[in-house]
Amino acid sequence: MRLADFTTVRLGGPARAFARAETEDELMGAVRSADAAGEPVLILGGGSNLVVADEGFDGTVIQVATRGVSRGRTPGELTVAAGEEWDGFVARTVAEGLAGLECLSGIPGFTGATPMQNVGAYGQEVSDTITRVRVWDRNAAEILEIPAAQCGFGYRTSRFRGSARFVVLSVTFALAVQGRSAPVRYAELAAVLGVSPGGQVDGAEARAAVIELRQRKGMVIDPADPDTRSTGSFFLNPVLDAATLAEVEAAARARCGPDVRVPRFNVEGSPNGQVKVPAAWLIERAGFTRGYNPGDGARISAKHTLALVNAGSASTAAFLALAREIRDGVHAAFGVTLHPEPILVGVTF
Repeated sequence: MRLADFTTVRLGGPARAFARAETEDELMGAVRSADAAGEPVLILGGGSNLVVADEGFDGTVIQVATRGVSRGRTPGELTVAAGEEWDGFVARTVAEGLAGLECLSGIPGFTGATPMQNVGAYGQEVSDTITRVRVWDRNAAEILEIPAAQCGFGYRTSRFRGSARFVVLSVTFALAVQGRSAPVRYAELAAVLGVSPGGQVDGAEARAAVIELRQRKGMVIDPADPDTRSTGSFFLNPVLDAATLAEVEAAARARCGPDVRVPRFNVEGSPNGQVKVPAAWLIERAGFTRGYNPGDGARISAKHTLALVNAGSASTAAFLALAREIRDGVHAAFGVTLHPEPILVGVTF
C-alpha cells in the first residue's frame, strides 16, 4: 500500500501493514492490536499535513474513516467524528447559520487532525471554538475527554502534536448561532470583504471570500492545478522576541535597503511582546521566488512562496532537500531558522 496515494503531496513509500477503521471500536481495536504486538503505528487522516519517507513506514498505518456529526446540549454545540472531512463540516456550519469556523474554509484534511496543530487561517484558529477533545489514551487504555483548557493549544501546536499517546476520536465545538460571521480579524480578508478589521459579514460571504483567496494561492486541492500537490504552507511563521526582531531588521536593511520594514503581527497573549514575522517574506527576501525550481521534481509553488510542490516526479528526499535549501538560505540571510509545519514520518529535517 503506497502512502503517496493517501497524501496530498503524493509522496511516501509503502506501509508494511494497512488498516481502515470506519467506527471508533474498529479504530481503538486496531490500535490496541498493534500496541499488543509491539508494532509501530501511524494514524492517517486526510494526509494533507504529512510527509512520509521514500522508504515508507515500517509498521501499521491505520486510516481513520469514522464519520458523523451530533448536536450537543446547546444549539451551537457540535461533536464531530475524527474522520469527518473538515471542509464539508465547515460548509455545513455556515449553511446552518453557525459562526466561528468560516475563515477555516477550504482547508483539506479531516477534523481529527485540527486540534493536533491548532489549525488556523485568516484570523481564526480551531482553539477559538473547541470545547473538548475525546481521545483514546494508549498508555492508560481508556477513553478520555480533554477540555480545551488542558489541550495546550498554541501557534500551530497542542499537547497532541508530536505525541503518540493520544488517538483523537472526536472533537466538540461551541459555535455562535448567527448568520453573520465572527468578527473578521485578518486585514487581507477584511479588505476583500470591504469591511474594517473587526467587522462582520454574512457567513456564506466570508466562506466564499476565504476559498477564493486560498484558490489564488494554490491552497485548495484541485487535481487540475499542480500547485496544489503540496502540504499547504510548509514553514511556520517564526515567532521572534524584540532582540531577534531587531537583528532581522538590521539584516533586512543591509540586504534590501535602508527603508525596508520587516512585516510583523502581534502574538496574542505573549507576555514578552513577541511578534510573528511572515516566513514567506523572509523566503522571498532571501532570494527564493515563486516557482523556484532546482530541477529535481520539487519546486516552490508559482502562487505562494510558503507552499512546496511535488511537480509530479519528486521524491521525498528531493522535496526535503528543497526545504532544507530554503531553510538554510533564510538562516544565512537573516539568522532565523524556519521550522516545518507538516508532520514528518521516517525523515529528519
